[in-house]
Amino acid sequence: MITFDQVTVQYEDTAEPALREVDLTVEEGELCLVVGHTGVGKSTLLGAVNGLVPHFTGGTLYGRVTVDGRDTAHHPPRELADVVGVVGQDPLDGFVTDTVEEELAYAMEQLATPPAVMRKRVEETLDLLGLAELRHRALHELSGGQQQRVAIGSVLTAHPRVLVLDEPTSALDPTAADEVLAAVTRLVHDLGVTVLMAEHRLERVVQYADRVIHLPGDGRAVHGTPAAVLRDSSIAPPLVDLARAAGWDPLPLSVRDARRAAAPLRTRLAGAVPEPVRPAPAADAATLLTARGVTVSYHGVPAVREVALALRAGEITALMGRNGSGKSSLLWALQGSGPRKAGTVRVGTGGAGHDPHTLSAAQARQLVGLVPQTPADLLYLESVEQELTQADRESAATDTGSRARTVLDRLAPGIEDAVHPRDLSEGQKLALVLAIQLAATPDVLLLDEPTRGLDYRAKAELTRIVAALAAEGRSVVISTHDVEFVARTADRVVVMAEGDIVADGPTTEVIVASPVFAPQTAKILAPLPFLTVDQVTAALDAPKDGGPA
Repeated sequence: MITFDQVTVQYEDTAEPALREVDLTVEEGELCLVVGHTGVGKSTLLGAVNGLVPHFTGGTLYGRVTVDGRDTAHHPPRELADVVGVVGQDPLDGFVTDTVEEELAYAMEQLATPPAVMRKRVEETLDLLGLAELRHRALHELSGGQQQRVAIGSVLTAHPRVLVLDEPTSALDPTAADEVLAAVTRLVHDLGVTVLMAEHRLERVVQYADRVIHLPGDGRAVHGTPAAVLRDSSIAPPLVDLARAAGWDPLPLSVRDARRAAAPLRTRLAGAVPEPVRPAPAADAATLLTARGVTVSYHGVPAVREVALALRAGEITALMGRNGSGKSSLLWALQGSGPRKAGTVRVGTGGAGHDPHTLSAAQARQLVGLVPQTPADLLYLESVEQELTQADRESAATDTGSRARTVLDRLAPGIEDAVHPRDLSEGQKLALVLAIQLAATPDVLLLDEPTRGLDYRAKAELTRIVAALAAEGRSVVISTHDVEFVARTADRVVVMAEGDIVADGPTTEVIVASPVFAPQTAKILAPLPFLTVDQVTAALDAPKDGGPA
């Protein structure tokens, strides 16, 4: 169905090709997973399938890419639209109509599909993806998982034989991600659709893949069965890392298979006490922010209901919950920029101090910093130097030199002043926005979905950054769906549902007890209280006579 024949892609402004002599074939009805660190060429590989590369991205394509017999070099995307459907990371960016039913019909309208056929395909797609009850709903009212299914359905009505998905679960909570992946696997198994999917959160998708294409970063593409490729790859989900540490063979790819192999490991770890993920904040740590009765509503519909929350110095809090549970609304209310119908927020030791909502934007930033879901929304100048200078100016920095530059060099060294912010990697953009916010030296820092679009290596770096901020005595709150990141990073987990806080406690207690938010290591080794592979390896390496580390 998809064939790459000695494909090399070279962009004008790069010394090395993004892809180098790639030879591979994806058969009809396969779910093929594309993996690799950020910047290794995954987007180039996906774009070559529907003709975006090189027709829109520029550069030179050597070799031949064929999809269902069509050479993409001679067929631009519009001539492949009936064969290849593409769904990007953010479904809202691709929507062009107002309601579910209209969006499903739009692609067929562009292809001049007869009305009778359009109606039939819309009904079939509504049933196939479980969207029938939502047909008249406005797209902006849907949850993240529902929006992603509509985005898939909008390209599916054209009956493409190939579906290209770019991080389809990156913005979804675990339950919504399962819904989307169930729909995708149904397309593969029941309809024979060929799916090419790039995804950073491998723990969610690897068990469904028939084939894995690993881009190690030198332009090559290593491909084969998931077990064969992931055994030695530089990127792997926690389950595979645990299997490597335990020496399991064959390599399990699902929690179910791993639990079957883990009985001897659970026996070896019985009685061992896991090392803390990070040092706990002091019991007498000062309270930096106190919220009481915070209520937020939109058009009369409550998003946050009388929430009470206290944030302590040196503490990293993960804010979790399904899409639409009120996490972002709560963060913006705490920062002071968002609407608040009722309640109080005080920033200062012991609950005394100012309410950010009553202060100017510059003054509020000095108390509480907030990094939104898309950090690039805060970047609007022409160079990194201009962004840092503006941050210092707005923060009234009086130190010698640039306070923002000092923070950036600590978070992500090596970023040059002249670089345009939009040319930075996702991890570098996040570091730049953190530096801009931290230039105001707030005691409380709020991060909304900071791991979206980050690979495992970048998330490990973010964990280090957040831990360093907490060590300075700041309180950090991270709203996220990434349970593996939470397991490695957070001291405390707060879970929201329908605007209420339904759980609040130490990370181990909250997420181990949850079948939805538990990380893979916890699911495999339950009832043992291990959250990460590092905790397991530390316990295995501990001297027998000295007890577990």
